[in-house]
Amino acid sequence: MKRAHYSLKELGDAGEEEVSRYLQGVGLLIVDRNWRIKGGEIDLICEDRGVIVFVEVKTRRSNLFGTPFDAITPDKALRLQRLALAWMTLSHRWGQDYRIDAVGVWINSTGSFELEHRKAVL
Repeated sequence: MKRAHYSLKELGDAGEEEVSRYLQGVGLLIVDRNWRIKGGEIDLICEDRGVIVFVEVKTRRSNLFGTPFDAITPDKALRLQRLALAWMTLSHRWGQDYRIDAVGVWINSTGSFELEHRKAVL
């Protein structure tokens, strides 16, 4: 359902849902969503032809405070790497190929989404 106004939590949830539909549409299998441990959270974990794909989703209404990708700071990138390795270990997938993707989501005032998918950002 498209809406024009979202709270911050709703905005993030709507962005993740839109990205989930997009990724499934391009052939990725969603393995896990919002996986959390003490060190943080991975938004989406997918499988793409045998490769595990960890997906960071950043949703924005505008670029006023930078693009969604600007929010992936060096500290955030390191955290994502650590979380990906933790998931691989705890899921007994150690040694399997993986990558970390980022998807920027913009939602306009009419509730329409625009996505930019960047593969292997780290």
